[in-house]
Amino acid sequence: MENKTARFTVLLDPRKKKAFEQLCASQDLTPSQVVRQLIRGYLEQHDVDFMQHDDNPD
Repeated sequence: MENKTARFTVLLDPRKKKAFEQLCASQDLTPSQVVRQLIRGYLEQHDVDFMQHDDNPD
């Protein structure tokens, strides 16, 4: 798990949000856990090094 966190706001259709939350709950996962997994996978798929240290996070 990362040491620091940042808020990421996503706007989506309320029906998709509800279905997503229900699916996450059925898998005993939080929506945040799943979104983090999806983002990590997307970055890895595109060979983005997200583990590098950044002293100036803008």
